[in-house]
Amino acid sequence: MAEQPSLIKNIIKKGIIGLIVGGVLVGVAKALTFPPVFQVMFFSYAILGAAVFILLDAPSIKPIGGLKAIVALVAFYAVLSGAYIGGATFLPQYDPEDEKGKIEKLLKAKRAASEQGKAEELLARAKALSEKADAIMARLQTVGGVAEAPAGADGAKAAGAPAGGDLVALGKEQWNLQECYNCHKLFGEGGKKRGPEMDNIGNLMKPDELKQKVMDPQTWMAEGFEKEYEKKKMPNKYKELMEEKEVDALVAFLSSLKNTAVNTPKPIKKK
Repeated sequence: MAEQPSLIKNIIKKGIIGLIVGGVLVGVAKALTFPPVFQVMFFSYAILGAAVFILLDAPSIKPIGGLKAIVALVAFYAVLSGAYIGGATFLPQYDPEDEKGKIEKLLKAKRAASEQGKAEELLARAKALSEKADAIMARLQTVGGVAEAPAGADGAKAAGAPAGGDLVALGKEQWNLQECYNCHKLFGEGGKKRGPEMDNIGNLMKPDELKQKVMDPQTWMAEGFEKEYEKKKMPNKYKELMEEKEVDALVAFLSSLKNTAVNTPKPIKKK
């Protein structure tokens, strides 16, 4: 009977030590900006270590043999395997080939961006020329000049016009590059019911609100997706993965989605 209080004290003592060590590891992991999944892993390892030391000091059990020993052994391995398999399902599953493909997509986008630099510069110059032409025409009209724009001004405007369309096209590339279709359905494709359909989001949210949602997913919640919002299904990683111009392109693409035939859930402001 004296062993029982001693075992309980041992469990409490080493359990507290395990919690303290786990808390320290989580604190260090946060300070070093480790992802949350690693913080959970470090804490779990600390608790597992404490459990091992508790078992080492536990009183020995009576020996068993024969069929009982075989049944006990099988049951032990079944429980242990179930615990490991069940725990592993909560961790991210990595496929090397899949990760290799994602890296290639990111590098391809960066390479394309460098090639698009010259085109973007030309578009910017054309837009500046168009604005100057508009200013000159306004002054001419003020002093009684011609009311019709010269061919040069029209040409400048025509050169600057595709910029908006290009931005939307780049945004669609970002949609595919960031694999938004894994959670959201669009044009009848993709989506795993973890996020709302997006076909009519342009009529429901302004561009600055869409940007808020991308940069901080907790600022807005889709009506009917309360559980997904509470579980933070939409990752808060795009502010680190994407450059601002890439976010702006994605927002431009989302703003262009105005298909009223699709029942896109109503956005609810949360922050």
